[in-house]
Amino acid sequence: MNTESNPAPFALAKALGLNRRQFFAATTGMAAAAAVASVPLAGAAGAAPGPNGVLIPAAKRGIILYTVRDAISRDPASSPFASGFKEVLTELSNIGYRQIEFAGYRQHANAEGGADLNTVAGATLLRSWLDANGLEAEGNHGSIPSTVTDATISSFDTACEIANILGMGHIGTGNDPTRSAYLADWQAAATVWNFFGERAASHGLKLYTHNHDIAYSFLLDSGPADALGNPTRSSGIRRLEWFLENTDPQNVYLEMDIFWAHVAQYKHHTYTAADGSSVRSVFDPAALVAAQTKRFPLFHAKDGKKNAASANGYDIVAFGAGDIDYSTFLGRVGSRGSHNPMWEQDTAPGGALAPAQSLELAKFSYDNLAALRG
Repeated sequence: MNTESNPAPFALAKALGLNRRQFFAATTGMAAAAAVASVPLAGAAGAAPGPNGVLIPAAKRGIILYTVRDAISRDPASSPFASGFKEVLTELSNIGYRQIEFAGYRQHANAEGGADLNTVAGATLLRSWLDANGLEAEGNHGSIPSTVTDATISSFDTACEIANILGMGHIGTGNDPTRSAYLADWQAAATVWNFFGERAASHGLKLYTHNHDIAYSFLLDSGPADALGNPTRSSGIRRLEWFLENTDPQNVYLEMDIFWAHVAQYKHHTYTAADGSSVRSVFDPAALVAAQTKRFPLFHAKDGKKNAASANGYDIVAFGAGDIDYSTFLGRVGSRGSHNPMWEQDTAPGGALAPAQSLELAKFSYDNLAALRG
């Protein structure tokens, strides 16, 4: 490679947080893995790979469009780069992605179809672009009602109609069921989620919640009350563990963001018991999934580089540029191909200085998803 005449790779390396030697090592490894992956696997499509086979089958490699939100939202009339849903979906398909998770249905007003595609007509247009590119919609980070009223039921039914037009198997949200630490609030949330989970199932969909690290922290459900009457200590059960135990496993599902689950492992490891003692309990994300793997149909495959100076213990980076051991994690959480991992990188957009960055990182991350072996 002539690095003087082709400086673009090193702009990407800088975005990835890699030096030149690390970048060469990563891309050389990806090229070798891609060569292996190009050899057809024996047996029928979707068959389980051998012990050293791919961990994420080609048909299961996905992306949430929040990662490339800059490309979705930019003006195609003023940018030479892929802009709006139609062009970006084509670009992602050319990279190799086969599954799409939406993060809403808005794009730049000048893109084909207009700004808001959250309508029957808009969803029909989106579906035509998905089909043309061999893409499958898996879910959407929308808004799940927090109350049950005639109006919220009607709104949810409309969202399910849009999801069905798009061919989704799931409908969800990017938010936790509640941000509260108190059991009473989680009980209220479970009641609402059980209702809308059953409603989603009547539309042929699985209702899911995407979670951040706080949802894996400990409930405040015991000990002396504070001035407002709220408990101040914990029995040691984590918020989402309680939620899983108290929602219908046939109707309520989770999308584990593997990055945030590892942040939870780093941050939420000690609680104050009812008697005032300090108890250490380290979270094991893979063990939670393995214990009830069917409750986790979707993952966010988000990578993180360890950083002791960060409150989270990790920085978000492109997939393959971090330290999270995805090979081990995926090997522990059920049969291969039984989950749908969506690559996400919150920090992928490069702004005006690097308008092509998010799609360049999409290619880098796809190659590393495809290279995973176990």
